[in-house]
Amino acid sequence: MTPTDRPSLTVYGAPWCPHCRRVKKFLAAHRVAYENIDIDQRPEAIETLKELQGGGQIIPTVVYADGAHEVNPSDEALARRIGLGVAAARAAYDLVIVGGGPAGLAAAIYAAREGIDSIVVDGSALGGQAGISDRIDNYPGFPDGISGAELAERFVAQARRYGVELLSAVSVASVTPDGDDLVTTLASGQELTSHAVIVATGSTYRRLDVPGEEGLIGAGVHFCATCDGPFYKGADELVVIGGGNSALEEGLHLSEFAKQVRVLARSELSASPVLQERVKSDPQFIVQTGVDIIELEGERGRFAAVVARDRESGEEHRFPAAAAFVFIGLDPNSGFLGDAVERDAGGFLTTSATMETSMPGVFAAGDVRAGSTKQLGSAVGDGIAALLMVRRHLEAHRHKSPALVDA
Repeated sequence: MTPTDRPSLTVYGAPWCPHCRRVKKFLAAHRVAYENIDIDQRPEAIETLKELQGGGQIIPTVVYADGAHEVNPSDEALARRIGLGVAAARAAYDLVIVGGGPAGLAAAIYAAREGIDSIVVDGSALGGQAGISDRIDNYPGFPDGISGAELAERFVAQARRYGVELLSAVSVASVTPDGDDLVTTLASGQELTSHAVIVATGSTYRRLDVPGEEGLIGAGVHFCATCDGPFYKGADELVVIGGGNSALEEGLHLSEFAKQVRVLARSELSASPVLQERVKSDPQFIVQTGVDIIELEGERGRFAAVVARDRESGEEHRFPAAAAFVFIGLDPNSGFLGDAVERDAGGFLTTSATMETSMPGVFAAGDVRAGSTKQLGSAVGDGIAALLMVRRHLEAHRHKSPALVDA
């Protein structure tokens, strides 16, 4: 190994952790040497994590050559720390696609086929949430299922085959009108001018915003059962907060590790009847509805219990558990648009029948769009539909010749 090949950083992770796969994939793609420490194979490393995080044990944790460390760093943060340059090849395009998940990549593939010059910009890794999913079993064409990473790689490979410019690890700071065009400003300061923009930035897990939550995230409070559930194998009890499909699905996954799973929901369960029946009929589950979470209690830097108040009686209850997993909804990743576009009550971007937002020339697709189903298959369809609407927009503004046959 030459001096330049020696690991300049250390990654603490595990094979079952999707964000660990994301970090390692990013480093490998940019030929950055690193030491991989698998905490399943080297459980003593968990003590190192606790020392670094003041009692937490979140993975991935990346330790840099200067001794500094970051917990679950974004690709943008990694690129900055290892000195990678991230810039678009040009300053002007027909279309800027913000978000490199399934919706954005599907739009890009169709843009290339339509002869629309586009660039995909993503602040993280290409592939979106699908790219870090352990397994996807409901995407058509894969009867045996497929890993999220492999499906994302196929999307990316197809986009590259069509010559789409893909820019990852750089986020978008703003999108503003400039006459008949739009200016997309990157966090790096670079400005991209285009005739249209598709926002396909997805959404992120919502937090409880109660006392104790912030300091206990990763130290017993989690938002991903696939990522963190295996930490609690053999636990007497785990708590799931939320009553929708995601909450019960994640609860079923957690039941593989814990002897008992307690579901706490603010109102009646809103999950599908099939999921509700599956959970209610399972003796491993205790379901309690009509409770407000008022505190997440810690002890010596780690989660200890959920404190909840009965909404009817006002009585408070304390539920000790090994960990709490929060699944109470999603927030759209659209802060870079500020108040310039209209949104629904949940903050998701409202669109017309042509998928255009209230800002002319800016379209929305996938999970960030109000009314979307938050499903992989429909996100792909959304991206394609948005691109076809963009094509009509470009034709109407004489940026593209009308197609002889409508797609």
